[in-house]
Amino acid sequence: MKRPQYLAFILICGSVFMLFLVLRSIGTFEYLELAAYDTFIRWLPRTSAKASHITLVRVTEDDIEKYGWPLSDAVLAQALTNLLEHQPRAVGLDIFKDLSVPPGEEELRAVMTENRNIVVPMKFGAAEDLSIRPPPALAGTEQVGFNDILVDPGGIVRRGLLFLDDGKQVFHSFALRLAILYLAGEKIIPKPDPDIPSYIRLGTVTIRPFGSEDGGYVRADDQGYQFLLDYQRGSHPFPSYSLNRILTKDIKPFDINGKVTIIGFDSQGVKDFFYTPFSRRLKYDQQITGIALHAHIADQLIRFGLGESRPVTPFSESIEILFLLITCFLGVALSAFLRSVWSISMAVLSGVILLGLTFFLLFNFRIWVSAVTPAIAFVSSAAMFTGYKAATEKKERGMLMQLFSQHLSPEIAEDIWRRRSQFLKEGRPIPRKLTDTILFADLSGFTSVSEKMPPGELLGWLNTFMESMSNIIMEHGGIIDEFIGDGLKADFGVPIPRNSPDEIRKDAVNAVKCALEMERELDRLNDVWRTETLPNVRMRIGITTGEVVAGSLGSSRRLQYTTIGDTVNIASRLESLELPADLGYHGKSYSRILLSEATYRLVDGPINTERIGEFELKGRKEKIAVYRVIGRQNPARNGG
Repeated sequence: MKRPQYLAFILICGSVFMLFLVLRSIGTFEYLELAAYDTFIRWLPRTSAKASHITLVRVTEDDIEKYGWPLSDAVLAQALTNLLEHQPRAVGLDIFKDLSVPPGEEELRAVMTENRNIVVPMKFGAAEDLSIRPPPALAGTEQVGFNDILVDPGGIVRRGLLFLDDGKQVFHSFALRLAILYLAGEKIIPKPDPDIPSYIRLGTVTIRPFGSEDGGYVRADDQGYQFLLDYQRGSHPFPSYSLNRILTKDIKPFDINGKVTIIGFDSQGVKDFFYTPFSRRLKYDQQITGIALHAHIADQLIRFGLGESRPVTPFSESIEILFLLITCFLGVALSAFLRSVWSISMAVLSGVILLGLTFFLLFNFRIWVSAVTPAIAFVSSAAMFTGYKAATEKKERGMLMQLFSQHLSPEIAEDIWRRRSQFLKEGRPIPRKLTDTILFADLSGFTSVSEKMPPGELLGWLNTFMESMSNIIMEHGGIIDEFIGDGLKADFGVPIPRNSPDEIRKDAVNAVKCALEMERELDRLNDVWRTETLPNVRMRIGITTGEVVAGSLGSSRRLQYTTIGDTVNIASRLESLELPADLGYHGKSYSRILLSEATYRLVDGPINTERIGEFELKGRKEKIAVYRVIGRQNPARNGG
């Protein structure tokens, strides 16, 4: 290696190291690091479900239909009684019982107070109005545990809680209470670690509390006593029964005796579902129930106590930094000592694979090393030194061209050099985030209309509506994303990215103008249908603007370009929002057009709107401001 290359070696290695140290400290790669954690979790060897310490009792849609909603205290009392006949070590009732549901209040109170191995939940809550108290008869006892769940940005649960405090009192988690009851049967009780008394110890395993900078996390919320989850039993590992089977005593004693049983909801009507590292955002059935999540947490604690598993422990900060420096050095070294681009590429690829295998091997021993940052730093350092060599070779190329042109034609000399340095890398487009205005439209009263019309006449009538609305959408620069029964979804802002505020605003205005034109067209269609004795209908439209993920969904045989994300959900919920009669359709219009705050801010001025209040949309806890479009355009506000 020449002297200038030595200097470049040191400079590039140091620069990449410092750059990635800064990027790491500000959380640039946090999302990717957590995605790598999820991947490692999915790759871990699984523990057989047959060895499960926990059985679930699922309250399904059928159970709710059969036994009513909410479940009465009598039903729960009978279920608990039937389970206790088979002598479980612990029973977790993951159903809030701060209020009684007659009949059966006395029976349920007696069952819970007479059996110390029953654990009930409370909700700690971030604020007083979000907390939920335990049943009065068990308040302040060791039969109560909070069932709050830590959800990372992105919606995935990777951490469990052991303790929380309000500054006055320390509370145990629901899963910890259940694990303690189980381990008590093995004569194992929680103890302080002999070296660090503030750490809890189960059996021979000390659980180190999670820190805000552990692993791939950057400034994470580490309040309370947290630990990393390993989901060692997989995505659906626990034997389960429906509530009906418990009440009818269709039970295998082996599944209950000496184990932990958790009762809770598994129903779409009761939103108690969570994403885990096993979730696939574009696939069905990607969430697990709250009881399954508590079971994973309790199961991991039980395995700690029995010595069957160890906690996931991150590398220390100093070792992480040293590892980053080593990978930067190796990346530059590979590029420095290999000549061709092909050999450098293969070496870098092999190095990334080797790093990945090393990280996973360590994770298999429950040691979590930040995998993505050093891997990208390794590739970047190799790429930067390769770029330096390419710039140096460019000068040499001029000399080479001049030399060869004296003996060969310049074209042949050029071809020699081109073949030496050329390599191909085929790829495929990836989905990307765009700012989009989404429009959902749906016919109101279509069901009753469809029941009265013959199939052929119905489809002809509906196609007339769809064709008219589709033409209007395309005339306003929109794209028909999807026809949904008697409704449709349109996008204003894809596939070409909108990079300026003016472009985004124009899309929003076009979408609302389109909705107004659709309103006028429906009025016209209703007039025509009235003369033809065909039914008249109303139309609901919901519009919002925000970030979406745009790309192709489907299989290799059938693909569809579409948009997904929270913005799409908001537009859909706006369209279907149930409103009082005086806030719905205005005047003699057959249409209702609702906007979110995001779109209102973009169209305020050229469009005449009114704020109708804040509403809680289905599936969302936070209320949003909703605006209704009440006119065509407002010339006074639009400058004439």
